[in-house]
Amino acid sequence: MRWTDMFEIKRKRILNPTVTLMDVYAPAVAAKAQPGQFIILRVDELGERIPLTVAGCDKDNGTVTIIFQIVGATTLHLNELNEGDCIHDFVGPLGRPTELDGLKKVCIVGGGVGCAIAWPIAKKLHEMGCEVHAIAGFRNKDLVILEDEFKEASDKLIIMTDDGSYGRQGVVTVPLKEAIENGENYDEVIAIGPLIMMKFVVATTKPYNIKTTVSMNPIMVDGTGMCGGCRLTVGGKTCFACVDGPDFDGFEVDFDEAMKRGAMYKDFEKHAYDEHCNLFKKEVE
Repeated sequence: MRWTDMFEIKRKRILNPTVTLMDVYAPAVAAKAQPGQFIILRVDELGERIPLTVAGCDKDNGTVTIIFQIVGATTLHLNELNEGDCIHDFVGPLGRPTELDGLKKVCIVGGGVGCAIAWPIAKKLHEMGCEVHAIAGFRNKDLVILEDEFKEASDKLIIMTDDGSYGRQGVVTVPLKEAIENGENYDEVIAIGPLIMMKFVVATTKPYNIKTTVSMNPIMVDGTGMCGGCRLTVGGKTCFACVDGPDFDGFEVDFDEAMKRGAMYKDFEKHAYDEHCNLFKKEVE
């Protein structure tokens, strides 16, 4: 067996037009990965290294679930692989697991593809006997993912869409504030999604002094702390999302700085995506 055969794609599932789920055979990673951790992969020998959060593990079958959004050339290339194909490198688990011990009642707030990270945390808490309330937000009905999975892992689930095409219309902070004002005493709120969403979740919980953990996965680049792309300020100190997190105390994160840094790579991602599309088109022709 070749080394790369170890990372065979066992299942591929399209969750929505831009988000894909894969189960990858990686027994060493599956044996140790915990919610909140991530892996680093390369699609092929010449590919770039990208971090992706572990969305689940099947220790018996030796598979690790990853869920990714197609935003650049590498995720586009990864999405071109199918069941039976192999990923060249698949390294992990990396990062610190989400701290869940002792929690009795938690609200999980996920936004968009961030729900892929929120779901395994909700599932783990549910298995631990914690009361789990989940709020998941999407732009519209077509982009909703993992609804059935969240239902199984939550005591309460609220789906929000920006346009009202499914669930309730509005942003995730609306039902969160309603729940708090109606007397829900959460030990902790865990928010995972776009930086702007997490910023406003923190703004909602801070007046009530409810501990709020945020995942800074969206700004990670190489996953080792060497590139500096995920540098952020937490409590006035410099941290790196990949090696010091990805979870941090939301009250201490400088979100404005993080959003400015995250925007730096958007033009590069689009350029790489367009180049890969043009190359693929030429190969087909």
